[in-house]
Amino acid sequence: MNFKIKKVAVLGAGVMGAQIACHFANIGIQVLLLDIPPKELDEKEIKLGFDLNHPKVKNRITSDLFNRTLKLKPDPLYKKEFAKRVNIGNFNDDLPKITDCDWVIEVIIENLEIKKSLYEKVELYRKENTLITTNTSGIPIQILTQGRSDNFKQYFCGTHFFNPPRYLKLLEIIPAKETSKEVIDFLTHFGERFLGKSVVSCKDTPAFIANRVGIYSMMSVVHLMEEMNFSVQEIDKLTGIIIGRPKSATFRTCDVVGLDTLVFVAQNLQQVLINDEGKDTFLIPDSIQKMLELKWLGSKTKQGFYKKVKSENGESEILSLNLSSFGYQPMVKLRIAEFEKAKALPNLTDRIKSLIKGDSKVNLFYQKLFLGLFAYISHRIPEITDDLYKIDEAMCAGFAWEIGPFEIWDALGLEKTIPQMEKLGMKPAAWIYDMMERKGTFYQLQNGHQQYYDISTNQHITIPGSEQFISLKNIRSSQTLWKNEGCSIINLGDGIINLEFHSKMNTIGSEIIQGINKAIELTESDHKALIISNEGDHFSAGANIGLVFMLAIEQEFEELDMVVKTFQNTMLKIKYAPFPVIAAPHNMTLGGGCEVSMHCDKVIAHAETYIGLVELGVGVIPAGGGSKEFALRLSNEIKTDDVRINRFRDKFLTIGQAKVSTSAWDAFDLGYLRKDVDEVVISRKHQLKYAKQTALLMIEKGYTPPIPPKDITVLGKEGLSLVYSGADGMQVGNFISEYDKHLSIELGKILSGGELNEPTQVSENYLLKLERETFVKLCQEKKTLERMQSLLQKGKILRN
Repeated sequence: MNFKIKKVAVLGAGVMGAQIACHFANIGIQVLLLDIPPKELDEKEIKLGFDLNHPKVKNRITSDLFNRTLKLKPDPLYKKEFAKRVNIGNFNDDLPKITDCDWVIEVIIENLEIKKSLYEKVELYRKENTLITTNTSGIPIQILTQGRSDNFKQYFCGTHFFNPPRYLKLLEIIPAKETSKEVIDFLTHFGERFLGKSVVSCKDTPAFIANRVGIYSMMSVVHLMEEMNFSVQEIDKLTGIIIGRPKSATFRTCDVVGLDTLVFVAQNLQQVLINDEGKDTFLIPDSIQKMLELKWLGSKTKQGFYKKVKSENGESEILSLNLSSFGYQPMVKLRIAEFEKAKALPNLTDRIKSLIKGDSKVNLFYQKLFLGLFAYISHRIPEITDDLYKIDEAMCAGFAWEIGPFEIWDALGLEKTIPQMEKLGMKPAAWIYDMMERKGTFYQLQNGHQQYYDISTNQHITIPGSEQFISLKNIRSSQTLWKNEGCSIINLGDGIINLEFHSKMNTIGSEIIQGINKAIELTESDHKALIISNEGDHFSAGANIGLVFMLAIEQEFEELDMVVKTFQNTMLKIKYAPFPVIAAPHNMTLGGGCEVSMHCDKVIAHAETYIGLVELGVGVIPAGGGSKEFALRLSNEIKTDDVRINRFRDKFLTIGQAKVSTSAWDAFDLGYLRKDVDEVVISRKHQLKYAKQTALLMIEKGYTPPIPPKDITVLGKEGLSLVYSGADGMQVGNFISEYDKHLSIELGKILSGGELNEPTQVSENYLLKLERETFVKLCQEKKTLERMQSLLQKGKILRN
């Protein structure tokens, strides 16, 4: 089967349908988005004299839903203009257009009869051998195919996206009995490579994998809270980042998703599950039932477990719900000893070990939470899946857990946990005991690939598809060539090495500068190319401003100048190395992290890269070559006099307003990425392998390093006049402070090349010196130190 996906039809423009349409538009596919036509006119249409047959009336519901989706935050689109790839219509007039579509995705209401009725119409127009899938999360896939043609059944399955589709990486694929294996293989490949998903094939069981385990875990927390008398606020402190779960933890997540949604899934599971020993966990407590009756559903009703109010002085305040009194109370600063002890441990599994160990109320909570979860997932195999790794992958990609439950269980050890589980009445499945007798583990590494324990063969098997990408985690122990506390140099094979940051938030300090220089030295002597990438949550949160503040407050300005000069020289080493240097950034790529990327020969950015020079927000200017690079790129773009001031304004505002891209595609428009040089990949899993392939291709073509420019055109006073007038206007209008105006002018002087009388050609070193001197001068100013100190105290920038 040779599938080519050029056009997709999405049937249903609600919250999920419209966002799924947006994500297909993100990857360059044309989308036909359809929904029902209205049954009556609204007031505006009556005033305009329209009737129900008017095209705008017929498409009103689809149009309104789609436009509402485009206003969502975070944005469902990589770039606003991608919305043009979505064409809207209605079921009555436009369903025949699905004949031209390669894939039809149904995303309508969770009602079996309504879905079946739509499928009957779809069969009238769908071309044979085109894909037809459903986003259902609650209706068995097998039931949906009843009454359909053999060809429909062969090409039909579930494709369960998670909300929001752009950001949550899980795509569950659920085949029916008749679904062709080629269809599943294609959707798995397409989902991973083109949609950037972690694709998990599921059995057709209630709630599939992620919601089955995820809702169980959330409901376990709710019951434990009542049993052990914890508050809403305490539970969210205990079930968030500290145990590798999202910052929104349990109840903030409920508020965002909607309590009614959570309860709907839990109640459905409680009703349909028969042989699930954890069935009673899905029962809804009286307190939650009362919240439903009061319509305290979360964000959609403006109150749930939390409520935002205005205090007496007019400031916003968040209140938390007391489930005993059903009144809202002010948030309090919680200090939980077990939490504080674990917080000091950087490794997640070490934190969990610390939290479980002991006999305090908090320790017992964690024991019941984790050990109960371990028992539950052991019994779900082979019911919901035959392969344990799929449960871990589903929970990480669908519920944003840092690591999956079987991986946590491995770290805690079967020998230690099983006696505790038995003591608490949480006995795991029989296959766990068989595995323990064999001294097995859930996972092991073999030749750089992760293998999982297969219960049908009692052997470890390589996770399917993992050979297709490079995982630093899997090769770190065997292929590390050099390391310090801030970074590691890892051999990727074929003459390519990788520099991996692993400082806190991957901030750039002396250890990483040392690592960059060492990586350049190793590549020049023994290898062919260098890649800079990592598997942290973020590529880099920027330079270590805490160190800058310390030097500034102690008035060590000569040393500060040397630190900045060392950073600049290191960036030049990256730029002019006699071999290809590629950056592969993802997520936050700020300040120094942005400057590292801007000095590489090529950037292979993940689509979700939020890159920017944000130093003005700290009270300084980019001084690791970032300001210089913008001046250089401006010089390359200036062709005629009539555009250079506009180009100058754009570059100035990007840094001056500390703009951060909302995606890698947005980064091209902001100037952080180069349109003819840098590339974007959708799949995070395949990013490093593609970067390596690109490096090898650059070597094959014959790589030569760039020549340092000495002819960078700067505008001098012509550019500065624009800066002065703009800053004055913003300050007079109270949009910026007097100090922000001062910072803007200092930045403008660098981009203009100083107070030169006319446009002049200067060297790269000239701009770097100007950049460095300005940075050190600003660090001597009281306002800068006050701003840095304030941000450090608030935790908005890192100390180390």
